[in-house]
Amino acid sequence: MPGLTGEWKEALKGEFAKDYYRELFLFIREQYSKVQVFPPADEIFTAFHLTPLNKVKAVIIGQDPYHNVGQAHGLCFSVKPDVEIPPSLQNIYKELHDDLGCTIPSHGYLTSWAEQGVLLLNTVLTVQAHKPMSHRGVGWDEFTDAAIAAVNQQDRPIVFILWGKPAQEKASMLNNPKHLILKAPHPSPLSAYRGFFGSRPFSQTNTFLEQHGVSPINWQIPEMRE
Repeated sequence: MPGLTGEWKEALKGEFAKDYYRELFLFIREQYSKVQVFPPADEIFTAFHLTPLNKVKAVIIGQDPYHNVGQAHGLCFSVKPDVEIPPSLQNIYKELHDDLGCTIPSHGYLTSWAEQGVLLLNTVLTVQAHKPMSHRGVGWDEFTDAAIAAVNQQDRPIVFILWGKPAQEKASMLNNPKHLILKAPHPSPLSAYRGFFGSRPFSQTNTFLEQHGVSPINWQIPEMRE
């Protein structure tokens, strides 16, 4: 696993010395050597590399990476440009269109959000191929909780967007009065109609940021250039 850099490295360095992380590192290394694991090893920390801690404006919390070939690349809900858009992301795009009028793109590559300060963080950062949640309970939850706690401690306005029960369970960690917490059902086709549609997270995020003197996020996903 490639190391973290900058403020993330400083904020999380204490985790690397803990027993759970040493065990996690050995487990993940063995998994990559024996079975197919996603995302590719050099993309496990993509969310941290694209969104430095001091640039975070909003956090979207997912569960674990997509488990089919070619999908996961280290950002929750995002897939690589040539991969079919998954159903949950299709619903995110529908809400984005209804909320802000954004054009629905032809791909599911969310790096433009990450580069603007949207931390797209799964609570579990790896998964065995075709076995969802197979790497839950091996240490990733503790590590990503530390990352969420580091964001919570930031002394500036940040929006936490919590979709679905697992993400909403993190709300108990978020006690900084400077932040805004937005909760809604998961965008999965199984639950999106229970309140995800119409929740307007994108406009609410930008309104909050602008009210606190922070530049808003351009949520429009650009089309890929040929």
